[in-house]
Amino acid sequence: MIREKLAAGKTVYGTMMQELRSPAVPILFANAGYDFVFIDMEHGAHDMETVADMIKVCRGVGITPFVRVPDLQYHFIARCLDAGAQGFMVPRIATRQDAEKAVAYSKYPPMGERGCSINKGHNDYKGGDLLSFIKEANEQNFVMLQIERRAAMEDLDNILSVPGVDAAILGPNDMAASYGIPEDLNGAFMNEIFQKVVDAGKRNGVYTGMHIANIPKLVEWKKKGMQIITYSTDLAFLSSGASAGLKELSKTE
Repeated sequence: MIREKLAAGKTVYGTMMQELRSPAVPILFANAGYDFVFIDMEHGAHDMETVADMIKVCRGVGITPFVRVPDLQYHFIARCLDAGAQGFMVPRIATRQDAEKAVAYSKYPPMGERGCSINKGHNDYKGGDLLSFIKEANEQNFVMLQIERRAAMEDLDNILSVPGVDAAILGPNDMAASYGIPEDLNGAFMNEIFQKVVDAGKRNGVYTGMHIANIPKLVEWKKKGMQIITYSTDLAFLSSGASAGLKELSKTE
């Protein structure tokens, strides 16, 4: 579904699950109309068992489960895909070699290095023809690179031209920090960085997006060509909702 929407030029919307472990959470996001969720293993508290359970819920209610893995290592990527994640994002990508590893770890031979076990969450525990399964998985699993380091910007076209890379997702806060300007997200320099990512994505046939809790910034860059819009986190929704309600209730005191 995500691939089809993106290929048709549409925007897809998601959010990040960092802390809340209740199966109700992805159901609530699905009911709200989000296309996908990132289950966060980099900054989130989720272990593999929780991730696998959340993925099952996502698949059951029709919201696409992606995982932000904690690091570029085979066992993180392969286990999340085995559990049924329909894509993943690797943080802190800096080189073409990083991108090549991300693809190799997620693709079955001959495209990559992933070991095969069919009867898992990725196949809803059903059997099937091995070759057909491998072909479909290699075509459908969505490979995302988080572009959030100065080093990545210095070799961006080389990174995004790696076959098998589907998307580049900007981490604007980390990117600004890597340049030593963490308070300058709205400045001309960072806007130039964002534009370079969009342009490099277009040149290399890679979708682009951003994860931030800033609605005006997301709207701005959606208009400029980003199609994968990731807004806020479960923690931020809980915090902002609780704060806004209490603020209103206490106005009469």
